[in-house]
Amino acid sequence: MRPSGRKIDEMRPVSIETGVTKHAEGSCMIKMGDTHVLCTASLEARVPPFLRNSGRGWVTAEYGMLPRSTTSRMRREAAAGKQGGRTVEIQRLIGRSLRAGVDLLALGERQITVDCDVIQADGGTRCAAITGGWVALRLAVNKLIKAGDVISDPLAEPVSAVSCGIYAGQNVLDLDYPEDSEAGADGNFVLTGSRLIEVQMSAEGSTFSRDQMNVLMDLADKGVSELAAAQIAAANA
Repeated sequence: MRPSGRKIDEMRPVSIETGVTKHAEGSCMIKMGDTHVLCTASLEARVPPFLRNSGRGWVTAEYGMLPRSTTSRMRREAAAGKQGGRTVEIQRLIGRSLRAGVDLLALGERQITVDCDVIQADGGTRCAAITGGWVALRLAVNKLIKAGDVISDPLAEPVSAVSCGIYAGQNVLDLDYPEDSEAGADGNFVLTGSRLIEVQMSAEGSTFSRDQMNVLMDLADKGVSELAAAQIAAANA
């Protein structure tokens, strides 16, 4: 039995509320169970130096956790004067995951920065950030299309992410914190449609077989298909 009482292939309740901030070109609050992440997308008429005069755009991301997003207060990284290694690794993952679903040439020579701020954490924050980040990105691109600033849609299909792992000897979908903290193995699966973008899988307390990995992949496919439907519904609301 999972601590939450969910079935092994059952996602936490997912909700995506759009238009939650006034100024950002795209924004949403994604809630995956008790993990809540605010995602905003900002359009800029510039690109990194290595892309100047190339006609290609760029999508990047930043990620952070608020001090009381967890059970005890964390010190703000700005107060420490630098980002931690975990933060840097996660925001790089978010950025390259979102870029994998973008036709940068169709985007044109402009940059979209997706900011993902964790309001409340209960496991799977990077997956929620990628999933919500795509919705914010979709909304920002919709504004470009409406204004006639892009000729063709640079976003073909949603980019979604979900965690899967082995908890108490069972292959389970969408780990919350009690499961994540005690999982024998866990991973994050990022997909666009049925195609893989990235898999981060590691043994935490026990090794896993290729057959188990295949089962986890099937669970990830199920979870991502549900997330993609929620993303499209939110973006079209």
